Amino acid sequence: MFRGTAAVAAGLVTPAQLRGPRYRRLFPDVYIPEPDTEPDLELRSRAAFLLVTGRGVLSGCSAAELLGASCGPEHAPAEVTVPGGGQRAHPGLVVHRDGLAADELCRAGDVLVTSPVRTAYDLARWSADLAEAVVAVDTLANRGRFAPAKVLRLAERYPRSRGRRRLPRVVELAGARSGSPMESRLRMLLVLAGLPVPEVQFPVADERTRTAVWIDLAYPEHRIGIEYEGGEHWKPERVLRDAGRYTKLVDEGWRMYRFTKKDVYCHPSRTVDRIARALRGAL
Repeated sequence: MFRGTAAVAAGLVTPAQLRGPRYRRLFPDVYIPEPDTEPDLELRSRAAFLLVTGRGVLSGCSAAELLGASCGPEHAPAEVTVPGGGQRAHPGLVVHRDGLAADELCRAGDVLVTSPVRTAYDLARWSADLAEAVVAVDTLANRGRFAPAKVLRLAERYPRSRGRRRLPRVVELAGARSGSPMESRLRMLLVLAGLPVPEVQFPVADERTRTAVWIDLAYPEHRIGIEYEGGEHWKPERVLRDAGRYTKLVDEGWRMYRFTKKDVYCHPSRTVDRIARALRGAL
């Protein structure tokens, strides 16, 4: 990608060529040479950084994406924070004007982004949905290897920041051991429906082999295990491994429940009801 004015000044393209079919304009004066490519969040975010370089940084879902902690929706807009203002929002670009301290920034390759803790703090405040706020903190805490409580310590710097009142509840629900955003969404589906908080990444030890099987979510006292089955679970080698894991757990008295994205998004009530019935039956 490139700045159109710089390319024109260098004699690489003409203004007419930029308006033609060979280039695609993502943001004002920011182009890519693959007009038929549908830009993903990472590409849109890099384009947004090019737009605000020297004045702002990537933040929110864009920062999470570049930090390897993707947790936003597929078509999330690029997000930047420009502390001094002076940058307008555009279609596909959200502009924040919050203050940033030097220790709240880091590099993700050649791009400047908010740090994992600052990104978690921002998304916990900005997310419209409580569950998605928890998903963001889970994912960034796991990737950044920090305790979710660090979000509250950062919040002490900004006593008047928008959305800070929800932070204690988000941190209370967050868990840095969560294995994936969808696993977090499944956990929040159960918890926000009023079910007990399950253990996250619970180890079931086998004393004979001195090994352990890790369950995504578990109610150990009831020997109820819950697994989120993402796309990687359907690879042939993973299917074979999982079959052995589940057989071992069932043989040791665990009731195992396996859910997919469709269960979380399309049949949430049915998913909650199945676990609720399992818990009632175990009493």
